[in-house]
Amino acid sequence: MYTVSQYHQDMIYQRRDNIRHCIKCSFELFPPKNSIAEEHFWHVVEKLSKLKPTFFSVTHGANNGERQKTYDFVKKIYKKTGINTAAHLTCVNTSTKELKKTAEEYWNNGIKSIIALRGDTSEKNYKHHMYAVDLVNLLKKIENFDIAVAAYPELHPESKNVQCDIMNLKKKIDAGANRAITQFFFNVEHYLYFRDNCVKNKIHVEIIPGILPVYSFNQLQRFSKMTNVTIPNWMFEIFYGLNSDLVTQQFIGCSIVLDMVKVLSREGVKNFHFYTLNKSEIVYVVCHMLGL
Repeated sequence: MYTVSQYHQDMIYQRRDNIRHCIKCSFELFPPKNSIAEEHFWHVVEKLSKLKPTFFSVTHGANNGERQKTYDFVKKIYKKTGINTAAHLTCVNTSTKELKKTAEEYWNNGIKSIIALRGDTSEKNYKHHMYAVDLVNLLKKIENFDIAVAAYPELHPESKNVQCDIMNLKKKIDAGANRAITQFFFNVEHYLYFRDNCVKNKIHVEIIPGILPVYSFNQLQRFSKMTNVTIPNWMFEIFYGLNSDLVTQQFIGCSIVLDMVKVLSREGVKNFHFYTLNKSEIVYVVCHMLGL
């Protein structure tokens, strides 16, 4: 006899299979700061590699020491896993000569994917001499790198208005960037409106949504203040009273991400970039439940 539970299970598998055949994932990591963190880092890389991501990316800070760490770990990840690994590269506190040298070293070591960013600095009154569009131009003159740039479904903290944001992105794409990865968001409508706005302004590259699972709601609120990302009121309501209960927060976080991915996949989104914060558990569960 075909039971109700079997019917529901088949429905779940059918929905998962529909998603499985049309979406892919990628993961952002940051260089570990010590030997203990590095041991955990490689555990995360090994586990997430099982999901067969389209690529990993590795961030870095503004100073030269962080840049070297990024360089080292990008090469190691690529060597250990064989998975395409993109290096974050920024313009802050770096000369054109240094950027050119770094880019050439990446290319010569088989790293041909770059996430080109202006970068931020903690220095007060710092005057930027290069921007992401300048970096894209520089990289394309050196070699035919595969380049991703940043996009902001909500207004960039330093931007005057939405149209300025769009025009800034268009300049980066026109300079040769192959795709854009967004800042994290929780209002799917913001992303969809932004994507439509890109098309209206003749930006025809893929706009990959950046997905940040909720690891800690307090931490998320700090991130949102720094990035100008809106946390919807319903999230404040659902996380109310859970300050010390991180396990429940993370269960809820999984559910939120699953819903976002399902909605976006129905809207034609095929690639998702997860901000892992060097943690594999939530991302792995989400991707496993999606059938990846």
